Amino acid sequence: MGGASTGSIPLLPFSVAGIVGLALFYFYYVLWIRPERMRSKLRSQGIDGPPPSLIHGNILEMRKILREERKKKAQEEECGPSVTASYVSALFPYLTRWRKRYGPIFMYSTGSMQTLHVSHPDLVKEISVCKSLDLGKPLYLQKDRGALLGKGILTSNGALWAHQRKVIATELFMDKVKGMVDLIVEAAIPLLKSWESAVDNGGGISDIVVDEDLRKFSADVVSRTCFGSSFAEGKEIFSRLRQLQMLMSKISIFIGIPGVRYLPMKSNRKIWRLTQEIRTLILNIVKERKEDISTSSGQDLLQSIIEGHETTAVTATWCLMLLASHPEWQHHVREEVLEVCQGKFPNYDMLRRLKMLTMVIQETLRLYPPAAFMVRETLQDMKLRDIHIPKGITISTPIASLHHDPEYWGSDTDEFKPNRFSRGIAGACRSPHAYIPFGSGTRTCAGQNFAMVELKVILSLLLSKFVFSVSPSYRHSPAFRLTIEPEFGVPLIVKHL
Repeated sequence: MGGASTGSIPLLPFSVAGIVGLALFYFYYVLWIRPERMRSKLRSQGIDGPPPSLIHGNILEMRKILREERKKKAQEEECGPSVTASYVSALFPYLTRWRKRYGPIFMYSTGSMQTLHVSHPDLVKEISVCKSLDLGKPLYLQKDRGALLGKGILTSNGALWAHQRKVIATELFMDKVKGMVDLIVEAAIPLLKSWESAVDNGGGISDIVVDEDLRKFSADVVSRTCFGSSFAEGKEIFSRLRQLQMLMSKISIFIGIPGVRYLPMKSNRKIWRLTQEIRTLILNIVKERKEDISTSSGQDLLQSIIEGHETTAVTATWCLMLLASHPEWQHHVREEVLEVCQGKFPNYDMLRRLKMLTMVIQETLRLYPPAAFMVRETLQDMKLRDIHIPKGITISTPIASLHHDPEYWGSDTDEFKPNRFSRGIAGACRSPHAYIPFGSGTRTCAGQNFAMVELKVILSLLLSKFVFSVSPSYRHSPAFRLTIEPEFGVPLIVKHL
């Protein structure tokens, strides 16, 4: 009896040691062996990049370069940066540094995630024309940002994505969007009245931080479109989505380190709480409007518009800032709006005739595309152009880098020149694949028609009633918060026309 007992004692620590050993090997495989196999396949084709470390990949180097750039920025802040210069070197200085060292195509790592950086239009074109379902959205979008993006068209792949695209594209054809113009105008009226009141109370002039009001307006548009009588509940959802976006942007650099999203850190606990609150609010609305959005079509459309509202608000904000900074263009666009609309609320036919406003919006989207990157993942081994890319590689294209590349836009690439779009997008640059504010190819944003109409409505209404100039308190500092937005807001001096 004693011998049996004594003989069994070493088995427990051996079992624990075995489990620990297997766990360590698993993490070593995930963090090094599998990623190194991917990197080796790319290196064998002449694609290089910064050497990664075991756990963090290149994250520590990225943070170091960011700190250096912020110190430099703080020292140069008094010089007043140009409002039209590319923000890529300020927000993503490691990409700028690596591009100079390794060229427009290179690889880098964040934890176990391997990224192929692509800023060459020829390869962007290849990605655009690729119709294979083996090239899809990165899986981390659902894993790490699922609370914000859900499992809709922005994150889904394969047959599910094809179904969602077919459903949503039909609902967002221009013929359908035409019928939404009056609804967008109705959502704009409270904003117009609020600013009129602020200007009146200020004796004909007011300093207004426009970005928060424009965000509320865009949320109102979606609430009226999707939630109907549940308007108040819709506003609560957007409030929590904004909080969720801010939290996720702070930890986005750590995407790729296995298990980080499960750690009970303060930020993660807040994310979990907000996620549950958002789900509860949405479920309540679904119950109230069961007949209206119980179909997959209604649910997919609702989610698509919700996901796009933030980018529309940010674009409207940058557009007003640029017009305030360039009064001659503000004057020209206002004259066009007054001539076309004749003091009436805009309808779709009027919006279609606002050619100059369209060019201003297109130039704003060039200088400040709301999405920082166009991302894809190879869901199977595949070939793009002459590059064999292994399964599991994230392909990332920095959109603003393409939009500011003088090779394709000329020496005036950092200048605000809406008339470069006078002959359309094809005539604006040397390669149409160097302009991708709404993405590219089969994954082009399905809601771009809706977004353009919303932008034309709100901007035409504001320009027909107010004159804008940049407030002395404005600090130009684009920030990456999953979208590119003004870090300190956009205060503008607003006067009656």
